[in-house]
Amino acid sequence: MDGKTTVKYLQDYIKSKDYKPELTKDYFLKLSEEVGELANAIRKNKIRNNNENIKGTIDEELWDVIYYALALANCYDIDIESVIMEKENINNAKYNTGIAFEDNR
Repeated sequence: MDGKTTVKYLQDYIKSKDYKPELTKDYFLKLSEEVGELANAIRKNKIRNNNENIKGTIDEELWDVIYYALALANCYDIDIESVIMEKENINNAKYNTGIAFEDNR
């Protein structure tokens, strides 16, 4: 990867290969399952070293969580990139971080 992969690209990519709005509840259940697997990987400190197999690592489980979160967003026609900006503005005002979220980055 070139470090320029956008949330929009990921969302579109997932939608192109895995878009079944009739399975929204199943996507949510899968997301919940993946969060549990992430918790287990974190509890066991399954950190991926160098070019080790990704299976069962925190790395793998984080991607699975992101995947199903974006699949759910697709089911509801939610543009996550626009939500990120709006929600970060709310969070920054609430928590007064002093760090502005920069658009188009």
